[in-house]
Amino acid sequence: MEAQDAAVVDRESTKKVKWTLVGPGLVAAATAVGAADMVATMIAGQRYGYALLWAVIAGTIMKIVLVEGAGRYTLATGNTIFHGWSKLGKWTSWYFAPYIVIWGLVYGAAGMSGAGLAMAALFPGTNLTMWAILTGLLCFGLMWLGKYQLFEKLIAVLVGVMFVTVVGIAAISVPNLPEIAKGLVPTVPDGSFVYVLSIAGGVGGTITLAAYGYWLREKGWYSPKWMKVMRLDNTVAYIITGIFVVAMLILGAEMLYSANLTVADNDQGLVDLSQVLADRYGTVMSKVFLVGFLAAAVSSVLGVWNGVSLMFADYVGHLKKLPADHPHIRSGGRYYRAYLIWLTFPPMLLLLLGQPTGLIIAYGVLGALFMPFLGLTLLILLNSKMTPKRWRNGWLTNTLMGIISAAFLYLCITQVIGLF
Repeated sequence: MEAQDAAVVDRESTKKVKWTLVGPGLVAAATAVGAADMVATMIAGQRYGYALLWAVIAGTIMKIVLVEGAGRYTLATGNTIFHGWSKLGKWTSWYFAPYIVIWGLVYGAAGMSGAGLAMAALFPGTNLTMWAILTGLLCFGLMWLGKYQLFEKLIAVLVGVMFVTVVGIAAISVPNLPEIAKGLVPTVPDGSFVYVLSIAGGVGGTITLAAYGYWLREKGWYSPKWMKVMRLDNTVAYIITGIFVVAMLILGAEMLYSANLTVADNDQGLVDLSQVLADRYGTVMSKVFLVGFLAAAVSSVLGVWNGVSLMFADYVGHLKKLPADHPHIRSGGRYYRAYLIWLTFPPMLLLLLGQPTGLIIAYGVLGALFMPFLGLTLLILLNSKMTPKRWRNGWLTNTLMGIISAAFLYLCITQVIGLF
C-alpha cells in the first residue's frame, strides 16, 4: 500500500513539475550566456550582418544535445558526471584538477568585471573595480547560503529582465526580415570559419554545461522517471536563450552593420552599443539595454558560484571517497564553500590589474578547452556499459555529438595556436 501511495506521489509531483518553466535547464543556459557571449554575437552581427544567424541556431542545438546527454547520464545512472569521468581513468582527474582551479581564478575576475562594467556604465563616473568587488561579495553572500530554490528564483528574475530588455529592443529596431531569412541558409563568409565555431559555442557553452546534472540533483530530479521532464526543461531553456542570442545578433546587424559603425571587440563594445542606442532612441533605451547587460552578467556569476562549486565539491568527495549524500559535498557544504571562497577573493587581486577585457578573453580561451573534453567523454559514457542500455545514445545523437566534439576540438586548437 505504501508503495502505491509513493507511486501516486511520484506521478503527481512529476506532472506538477512537467509544466514548470523554470528549472535546472534555464539555470544552465542563463549561467553560460554572459558578457563574452553577448559581445561575440554582437560583433558577428557587426561584421557579417545576418550571415551567421544559422550558426547561432546551430549552437542552440549543440547545447541541447550536450546538456541532454549530461542530464540523461545523471538520471539514468544516479551518478554525477564526475563519477562517470572517474570511471574513464585517472587522466580525467589530472585534467580536471588544474583546469577547475585555473578556470575559477580567471572566471572569478572576468565575471565580476563584466557586472562591474555594466554598473559603471549605468552610473557614469563611478569606479568599475568597486562595482565588480561589490557584485562578487553580493553573489558570494547569496550562494554561501546554499539554498537552491532561492538561487533558481533569482536566475528566473534575471532571465526575465534579460529577455524583456534585449529582445524588446531588438524588436523595436525593426529587423530586416528578408535578410534574416537569408541568414538561415548556412554560409561561411571569407575569414569567418573560426568565428562561426565561436558563435556556435557561445550560446551557453563552458564548464557550466556539465553542472546541469548537479542542478538536477539539487532540484530533486534524481531518477529515470524525470527523463521527459528533464528533456522538456532543457529544450525550452535553450530555445529561450537562443532567442536572446539571436536578439543580440539583430542588434549588431541593425545598429552597427547597416549603419557601418564599429564598436570594441570586447566587453567595452556592449557599452559602445548602449551609446549607439542612446543616439538613435534616447537615453532611456540605452539604460534599458545596460540593465539587460547587467542581468546577463550577474546571472553568469551566480550560476558559476553555485554550479561549479558543486562540481568542485563532488571532485573532492571522490578523492576522499565520501558517499554521494555526504553534507560536505552538497550545496552549502564545506567543500562547496571552499571553492566559493576561491572564486570570490583571490580573483579580486586580479581586478587590481585593471585589465577586465584581457581577463574575459582569457576566460573564453580556457572555456574552449573544456568543450572537446565534455563532448568526447559523453560519447564514451553514453555508448558503454556505464550507462543502462535503454538510455544510451542512438545513431543520430552519436552523429551530432561527434560533429560537435570535432568542431570544438578544432576551435580549441585554433585558439591555443593563436596565443603564440
